[in-house]
Amino acid sequence: MSSTDTPSGETNQNELKRSLSHGQMTMIALGLALGTGLFLGSGAAIGIAGPAVLISYAFGSLVAAIIAACAGEMAIRYPVPGGFGTIATRYLSPYAGYLSRWAYWITTVPLTGAEIIATSHYMGYWYPQVDLWVWALMFGTMIVMLNIISVRSFGSTETVLSAIKVGAVLCFIVVGAIFVIFGMPGQQPHGLEYLTSDNGFMPNGISSLWLSLAVVMFSFGGVELISISAAEAKDPARSVSSSVKAMIWRLSSFYVLSMLIILCLMPWRSAAEAGKDLTASPFVMVFSQAGIPAAAGIINFVVLIAAFSGGNAALYAATRQLHALAQDSMAPRVLAKTSKTGVPVGALAVSTLGAVIALLMALLGLDNIFRLFMGLVTFAMLLVWSMILITYLRVKKAHPQGIGFQIFGGRITAWIGLIGIAATFSALFVVDETTLTSVSVGLVFVLIISLAYRVLASRRGGFEPADLEALSGRSSAEPGN
Repeated sequence: MSSTDTPSGETNQNELKRSLSHGQMTMIALGLALGTGLFLGSGAAIGIAGPAVLISYAFGSLVAAIIAACAGEMAIRYPVPGGFGTIATRYLSPYAGYLSRWAYWITTVPLTGAEIIATSHYMGYWYPQVDLWVWALMFGTMIVMLNIISVRSFGSTETVLSAIKVGAVLCFIVVGAIFVIFGMPGQQPHGLEYLTSDNGFMPNGISSLWLSLAVVMFSFGGVELISISAAEAKDPARSVSSSVKAMIWRLSSFYVLSMLIILCLMPWRSAAEAGKDLTASPFVMVFSQAGIPAAAGIINFVVLIAAFSGGNAALYAATRQLHALAQDSMAPRVLAKTSKTGVPVGALAVSTLGAVIALLMALLGLDNIFRLFMGLVTFAMLLVWSMILITYLRVKKAHPQGIGFQIFGGRITAWIGLIGIAATFSALFVVDETTLTSVSVGLVFVLIISLAYRVLASRRGGFEPADLEALSGRSSAEPGN
């Protein structure tokens, strides 16, 4: 059965609704990419590379931009459920589409749990006496409820949450720049002094740039969500094109400028130390040192919103990917059914697994929950990004001319992205034991789902490549097909 074949009377129950505006698409993707990785993970990255982490974030921004642009160009041509994974079934193989989509699901499911745990820890800043699992239960329930309503309402909610984050980052950059130039209250300006004052700009050697990628790249997870949400966009061509361009510029400027401000306002070792505490971050430290009343509480609220928004968007992404797998019979068909408002409720229920596991780990009082989730997410994310770029290379070979939007450099640029992914993937094996454990879990998962595919394929006599034109609502005779 192809992805377009459905039993009689079932079609309407399986269809997603095109309800997202291009502004909502941009904010949903930013909701996933502009989250805990920036507000919390930055401290760990600074600890590895020192001030030279600016180079790591600049490189990470470049790779993320390449991923977003490649995924976006493909999504404009084929705005289909499952996004890049569905496209891979045609241009690579059904197994490639199966692997990339399940890998993306395993990226977003633990990411949901990681963001819930981070949100719960942030609440500990105000209420240290309350057990972590209480907050995990509360925020997990809220995220599920937000995802079970219509996609239009979800998009509106995520737009508001992301707007708060964007506004906070812009405020931080502007206020921080004033502090860098004119000094903090009662202090002389340090200018660029802290960038070189403690053993130079690159205190831990050039290898630290490579190792820090294992943390830095986690920050950019979510840029590929534009490809997934294209299937629910009102005007996919316009929405994807404008969303990709907006997100590339915002992410690159937000991350690099924010890191520059932090490293100019405080010694890099202090910023790294702040990253070890889940109830604080370098952002909180900067405003606290500035002597602004209630600054720490205000910024803690912002990073809490960032984590909550990230978990909200991650559950959305996991649900849509599992729905697409079910439509292609690569997951139980019952998970393809949608509610009257277009929400895949069965896929949503299964995709809450990450939130449930996070809650259980919090109940058991386990340590390093966030770091374990982060390592697994990074491993699966890199696998997904690799599949996106490889699929793009095949699509570009078949269709040299894009539709409405083309990435600069085309296939050469995609190869640069693959080199960056390979460098990051190798760093995961050596950065620390927690990350190595997560990678091991990820490799076991890939083995399990690969064996499951063999069983499914043998029972069904193989899978057919997706009919992308039919899924896109376009005739195969149209230009570009």
